[in-house]
Amino acid sequence: MAIVCGITVGLLQENCYILGCETTRQCAVIDPGDNARAILKLVRQHDLTVVAILNTHAHLDHVMAVDPLRAATQAPFYLHRADLPTLRDVPNRARLWLDTELDPIGDPDEFLEHGQILSIGQEELEVRFTPGHAPGHVVFVHHAGRQVFGGDTLFQGSIGRYDLPGADGPTLLRSIHEQLFSLPDDYVVYPGHGEATTIGEERVSNPFVGRYATAL
Repeated sequence: MAIVCGITVGLLQENCYILGCETTRQCAVIDPGDNARAILKLVRQHDLTVVAILNTHAHLDHVMAVDPLRAATQAPFYLHRADLPTLRDVPNRARLWLDTELDPIGDPDEFLEHGQILSIGQEELEVRFTPGHAPGHVVFVHHAGRQVFGGDTLFQGSIGRYDLPGADGPTLLRSIHEQLFSLPDDYVVYPGHGEATTIGEERVSNPFVGRYATAL
């Protein structure tokens, strides 16, 4: 059995998730957007050891706790190579969007690839490349638990923004149809913001990509 828990962090109310292995007590932290102290407290409460920091993409609200978490745990940071420019642009985005100064975030220790299988103890995550919201966006599929850590691709009744630098609406729709809607209806989607949903619910009722959606 996997251990899955989440915490909402930062000004933009981003969802950070922890996937842990019950047998080995190893875990991955997915999208540590802010408040490393609170994330680490949650890890300790579940008696887990962080062995990987996994990011769906590198927008600032998803990465601001990466370096503090990396320093505290010595765990490697994983990101898709296509989102490296996004990561390196975080200080500039922070000035433009939040009127605040942020230190640059260190480059990833490892780059993610589409189709890659990541082992977290005895749990496995499949990496699927889902650009559109960000150039290097990926999702992490946990088939054993029938769940997806979806970042900012698909939300309950919505989809990720496609008006940001490096974003593209038609690419995002294609990613959702090909990489998410190819999963069974009962897979739960844990998004980067807001409440969880299911593939089946969004396949039917999502106004952007569901059965009755109209083109962008």
